[in-house]
Amino acid sequence: MANKRVLAFDFGASSGRAILGTFDGKTISLQEIHRFSNDPVSLNGTLYWDILRLYHEIKQGLIKAKLAGGFDCVGIDTWGVDFGLFDEEGRLLENPIHYRDARTEGIMEELFKVIPKEEIYENTGIQFIALNTINQLFSLSKNRPELLKRAHKLLLVPDMMVYFLTGAEHSEYTMASTTQLMNPNTGDWAYSLFDRLGIPKDIFCDIVDAGTCAGNLKDDLCKELGIPSVPVYYVAGHDTGSAVVSVPAEGDDFVYISSGTWSLMGTECEKPVINEKSLQNNFTNEGGYGRNVRLLKNIMGLWLIQESRRQWQREGFEVSFADLEREALACKPFQCFVDPDYEAFNTPGDMPGKIRDYCRMTGQYVPESRGEVMRCIYESLALKYRMTFKALEDLTGHPYPCLHIVGGGTKDGLLSQFASNACGVEVITGPIEATAIGNISVQLMAMGEIANLKEARKIIASSFEQKKYQPKDVDAWNEAAKRFAEIIKR
Repeated sequence: MANKRVLAFDFGASSGRAILGTFDGKTISLQEIHRFSNDPVSLNGTLYWDILRLYHEIKQGLIKAKLAGGFDCVGIDTWGVDFGLFDEEGRLLENPIHYRDARTEGIMEELFKVIPKEEIYENTGIQFIALNTINQLFSLSKNRPELLKRAHKLLLVPDMMVYFLTGAEHSEYTMASTTQLMNPNTGDWAYSLFDRLGIPKDIFCDIVDAGTCAGNLKDDLCKELGIPSVPVYYVAGHDTGSAVVSVPAEGDDFVYISSGTWSLMGTECEKPVINEKSLQNNFTNEGGYGRNVRLLKNIMGLWLIQESRRQWQREGFEVSFADLEREALACKPFQCFVDPDYEAFNTPGDMPGKIRDYCRMTGQYVPESRGEVMRCIYESLALKYRMTFKALEDLTGHPYPCLHIVGGGTKDGLLSQFASNACGVEVITGPIEATAIGNISVQLMAMGEIANLKEARKIIASSFEQKKYQPKDVDAWNEAAKRFAEIIKR
């Protein structure tokens, strides 16, 4: 059979890539053909995504893919929750606003005055985080209702990119599930919430499955770029949904972490888990490929490390991530901990200073050196993984023998080892390019080149390297877990 060449655009919160995946019938190989930064723009107190620049980068990726030998189809995945509003002529009303923008600060308290927290969770099964689409839209309904009145369509970011390429207007299932406006039991919008929140129903598009063909690249675009008009598929548009497709698990019961700026930790279920216990633990039921459910928790991940490094660079210290890892290893263990999901850590700024403030506030040793700050972050993340791992076992009634970590965070061997130590199970890492591989795999399944998800995971396991970590110092980590649980309650 002829090789199939699949083009995946993978947009993260800080960068994007165009990756060509080649499938020879047995294995998948990758070629990165275009990489670009994704820099938000702050203007007049609002933080925007530079969406037209990102569309320009898609065009560059399409040209480079043609020059690299051509491609058979295209798929796009991005971060969750954010959206664009369009008028009746299909024109973007304003640049999409970044999920870290301040417009949702304090908005959940206002939201719960209109609809009780328990009712929202019962209808959506989604973890409560200020950045969720429901909060962004509720903020608009309260503070900028005229913008919503002008809106004809709402398109989530990957669906917006598909619209730019094809003219198709749909909401892909995995992405729709991130909004906290979709009912995971029905697979449709939770319309009962809309009127009470001042959110117009008619701006929402119909929900389609990952693997649905949106149509071919538009003729005018193909003429402009000199490329063929190939199909564009809705993949698992939420990058975590794509990453989970690529988990090379052998069985059905497994826990994963999609590790990057965020650590998305969870398991796959056939049906949503929505009960008092999952609400208390603030677990989310996001959509997965094939309309399964990703029961997971959003944990602030490598953002804590990335933002700390940015602060030290602003202070004039050019330190690599490898440097910071070495400095952390040289420090005494278990001196202090933070809750990675503490609200103040969500926004950009002096992260080491915020961590020191948290330690003072909770009566702990205050880390002084870079290494001590980094050790605190690494250990706190690993202990938060442990807490989530135990909660997943409790919610599902399944013991899990290992933990799969996929994504860019697998490059950080220290965090993977600490995760194994804290959870007390084997950790299997890889593939690194999990999101792009999942994107490519969904396109190959849509084309009929791969039969199903189980076969896709076998192919991925044989195509890409994995690394294994065994737990160490388990007793010490068990004792540290007790202290961690007490500290984050304070």
